[in-house]
Amino acid sequence: MKIASDYRPAHDALKDKIILVTGASDGIGRTAAKTFAAHGATVVLCGRTLAKLESVYDEIEAAGHPQPAIFPINLESALEQDYAQMCDALDGEFGRLDGLLHNAAELGQRTPIANYAPDVWKRVMQINVNAPFMMTRALLPLLERSTAGSILFTGSGVGYKGRAFWGAYAASKAAQENLMQTLADELEETTRIRVNSINPGATRTRMRAAAYPAENPKAIKTPEALMPAYIYLMSDESQGVSGQQCEYEAGQ
Repeated sequence: MKIASDYRPAHDALKDKIILVTGASDGIGRTAAKTFAAHGATVVLCGRTLAKLESVYDEIEAAGHPQPAIFPINLESALEQDYAQMCDALDGEFGRLDGLLHNAAELGQRTPIANYAPDVWKRVMQINVNAPFMMTRALLPLLERSTAGSILFTGSGVGYKGRAFWGAYAASKAAQENLMQTLADELEETTRIRVNSINPGATRTRMRAAAYPAENPKAIKTPEALMPAYIYLMSDESQGVSGQQCEYEAGQ
């Protein structure tokens, strides 16, 4: 599914929504959290490094947007009970959840499978696959209370078709796509929750720089260029859109 490059969301497209963003301390996640807040959402900032989350919190508050919340969590080591505690905390504070953006990811090694370190493989799978599964499973009761819940995964082109040297990252993103489709199919008839993924393509982030160290970052788009698509998929405008692998034609 393509989201047109000329799509422009209303300034209050996410008014009064409660949206949790993983990986909110950097890159696309940080930009998404600030953008969601700027369009009226109360954002739950989720990540591993408290100081970085506090920096995003301060930026949102200084801009006069709805006061965000912070929920630090290490996706590599978090267990089932940690996600249950997350659900309880969000339930006590907000009583529901309108949006969940699975954006946090681990790149892992860029090396042939024959050389791939098993411990790195396990870490990538834990952060990119197991954590989103456990978090979604725990938070579904809160999402079911929303009048129009949205679960969104930040995907990747290597999740559609594996490529040499992308190893666990490609495999994990393919697993995410399948998880997205499975959830969308299961929730379609019984809830008002929609589930989609978005392939951001080449975007100026720290992870991209690690994967392509020789690339000129100024030659690729910024995370800000993607935000209309993220807002669309989190807003009520995308009701009825579910199970879709979405791409935004930014700059075209």
